[in-house]
Amino acid sequence: MSDYSRPPTLVLASGSPRRKELLGRLDIAFSIDPADVVERPPVSGEDPAAYALALAHHKASAGARRHPHAVVLGADTVVTICGLILGKPSDEQHALEMLRRLRGRGHHVITAVAVCSGLDCTSDAVTSGVWMKRATDDELRAYVATGEPMDKAGAYALQGLGGQLVERISGCYNNVVGLPLCLTSNLIREWSIDVPFLESKDPHLPLSSPHGVPS
Repeated sequence: MSDYSRPPTLVLASGSPRRKELLGRLDIAFSIDPADVVERPPVSGEDPAAYALALAHHKASAGARRHPHAVVLGADTVVTICGLILGKPSDEQHALEMLRRLRGRGHHVITAVAVCSGLDCTSDAVTSGVWMKRATDDELRAYVATGEPMDKAGAYALQGLGGQLVERISGCYNNVVGLPLCLTSNLIREWSIDVPFLESKDPHLPLSSPHGVPS
């Protein structure tokens, strides 16, 4: 017999250390079981937000099948510029090409979050604006050589060394990192998981500003 007095278990269907750290800031218990799914490439002309939502739902629903009695959270982040979706670079040359496309220009970062339990799911997405500095080719090559861009959408990490390439952002900082806590906490609450309101932490901002990123 099920114990209905026990709060639902939350599972993060992601192996991302960034998402683990951010979700941990909500001060709730959760376990981690990365979704074993193949991320399909975007279709030409596909809406970036719809694409991110589809992948987040795919991850969360796959996790829900593995954990039928839990609440499973999946997320996906995409970088888009002029309607083009930039995923993770395939190699160093591809990373350099992405960074050249972004430098000196503004682009959008969209993170979609899906929360599933059984066959039921809720989801939404948050968009932030990012403006890149006019970095030189030598600076971009030096950054690519660190290896940091290789598993990042758009080939940079705002919270890491890539923050030195960013001029400013508009909107939720943590959305750019990979998990908007404002949206995430609201979606989780819909599944009867108690998320405390932490007055000392702004869900839109980092714990501290990384080097090169204006606070």
